[in-house]
Amino acid sequence: MNRKERKILDTIEKFAKKLPKFPDGRINYSNSDIAPVIVIFIKYKGKIILLKRSNKVRTYRGKWNTVAGYLDEIKPINEKILQELREELKINKSNISLIRIGTPYTFKDVKVEVNKNWIVHPVLIELKKKPDIKLDWEHIKYKWIKPEELKNFDTPPNLSKSFDNLFK
Repeated sequence: MNRKERKILDTIEKFAKKLPKFPDGRINYSNSDIAPVIVIFIKYKGKIILLKRSNKVRTYRGKWNTVAGYLDEIKPINEKILQELREELKINKSNISLIRIGTPYTFKDVKVEVNKNWIVHPVLIELKKKPDIKLDWEHIKYKWIKPEELKNFDTPPNLSKSFDNLFK
């Protein structure tokens, strides 16, 4: 485990000590004013996939986003990345050629829940072959786009910043 991965795990462990848990053991950030998340950009042949969020999700309904999730379990970040990819798009480890963890940042979104402060951990995944995308309940459609087209979509705040932080 490298320094970045260890720091992320330390952050999750800190929250696990002070916040309540769901019955399945995951950390419950519902009433917390701060929450760590991962935002996973999936890239294939120079394009990234954007996913339109369904009305069944708790935040950012109808926005174009990437695979994302709370860091709500004490497990190495690479395991959480693979879990989210399997759950949301049915992408398996065997199709991944690169995992890059970018520079995390924090921002406050006054429009969501309890003025949530998000600790965003951007991640880039590069694929070996174009996957057969199978959406779960969190998304209603997807598009492959060039990264520079990101600004043309209605996304959650700072999605472009998350992409830029992959290379810092």
